[in-house]
Amino acid sequence: MASATVLSKFPPSTYAVDEDNLASGNVNRVLSSVDDPELKLPKRSSLVIILLANALLQISFFIIVSSSNEYALHLGGTSTFSAGVVIGIPTVFSGLTLIPLMKYDRGGYGLALNISCAASISGMVLYACAYKANWLYLILLGRITSGVGFAMWMYCKRFCSDPRIVGIRRRTTLASWLMVGNGVGMGLGPLFGGIFYRYVGFGKGTGNVWNGFTSPAWVLAGLWAVYWVAVRIWFEDVFEKHSVESDPAEIELEDKTPVQLMDNTSNDDPVNASGTSFRHHVRPSPSSSTMPSRSPSPPTEHSGKLELGQWASVVCICWFAMASFFILGAWEANIPVCEYCNGSVDPHLNFTPFSAGNFLGIGALACFPFFVLNVFLARRVQDRYTLMFGAGLGGAALIVFLVLIGVGTAPAFFICWFAVALGFNVASTVTMSLLSKQLPPTVKWNGMSSVMVQYSNYLGRVTGAVWGGAGVSVGMSRYVGLEIAITGIGMALASSVWKHLKAKTG
Repeated sequence: MASATVLSKFPPSTYAVDEDNLASGNVNRVLSSVDDPELKLPKRSSLVIILLANALLQISFFIIVSSSNEYALHLGGTSTFSAGVVIGIPTVFSGLTLIPLMKYDRGGYGLALNISCAASISGMVLYACAYKANWLYLILLGRITSGVGFAMWMYCKRFCSDPRIVGIRRRTTLASWLMVGNGVGMGLGPLFGGIFYRYVGFGKGTGNVWNGFTSPAWVLAGLWAVYWVAVRIWFEDVFEKHSVESDPAEIELEDKTPVQLMDNTSNDDPVNASGTSFRHHVRPSPSSSTMPSRSPSPPTEHSGKLELGQWASVVCICWFAMASFFILGAWEANIPVCEYCNGSVDPHLNFTPFSAGNFLGIGALACFPFFVLNVFLARRVQDRYTLMFGAGLGGAALIVFLVLIGVGTAPAFFICWFAVALGFNVASTVTMSLLSKQLPPTVKWNGMSSVMVQYSNYLGRVTGAVWGGAGVSVGMSRYVGLEIAITGIGMALASSVWKHLKAKTG
């Protein structure tokens, strides 16, 4: 009788092993549901929409590269006009669109997505209608309109590094997926453009509306229309559910130990089969009071001002963002108008729109498996190593090409293009993710960093296109020599701020 009285003073959980095990298992499940903030990812459907937007923009940019020179010549233009219209003009207007667009986006992405879809469809239709209208400047108007849509590139980068929805250890991984989209655009765009020019052509079944010049634009306009429907159905904008930069409740949750989490639960606490709250079954261990916070990184105060080392990192990263697109843009503009085949590379290499599209496309597609591999390596390799590897590979390819000028062959030229495309695409992958890791983790700084990287990309793309078109006139040795010098300056900058470029992987 006495023993029964003593036992009644204690909860059953103090001697019921089965109930202890049950409670312990449920506690583990509750704690495992608390996400690590460094590993968080956005909603999958919204992420897929953004990644598809990046790929479609890349395809839209490159699909007319292989045939635009012939299209401009047919309408009375020049090769210089073609290079400027295809690469330079859209990039300029994309940059001009960013400032007013950011003023009204309210920190979200839906406005930019809808404008991008509308502008891309309109731009492709205008580009295709230039043939029937027989008016050269309708091509220009079409590419200007498409350039407004290309402003979405910055939002793709910003989305994949937005601290509200992407953890610091997932930003490089998502940036790698953006690079996969870049590879799809660089590969399939020129390749399909050349195929349309060759196999749709201007023979039977073609006319002023549908032919080798206009068919790529009509197909892309249709794809953008289908994609726009998908955006309206599945995309969930960020600001609709994340209106503040930091949720105090989430911060408080991260700073509590597992026992404190259970003790502070309300009447909505999980219960076991008998209806008793789990918190009555958990006995704190001696070490629980000293258990570290779940947050892997200690909280830091951000005054909004950057230190000298951070500014040096910003300059270095922006230089690589510019340099990568300068060199890629130069090669993409130079190959379709290549006329230096009189022994400089191979006298039998004839860059027609079809062959130029194949050359650009197959070279980029050969990089695709390495782009996918980089997605998995991003979780294990520091961004600064990826940056230096890509720049080093691309720089080495440029040096080899410089040596081969005058004695090389078409296969050697192709290998050099493959290495340049792979190296500088890999280097450009980490520019946005690495910069976001160097700056305070706020929405404001994420927006500023995405703008800095995007304008660096635009600067490189426009100046690279001009330099690529001028490659024949200035001489191929000078053409490649400047690219080598730009790469060397970037690697010197990275070496000087090497310790400041260290950041978390993933």
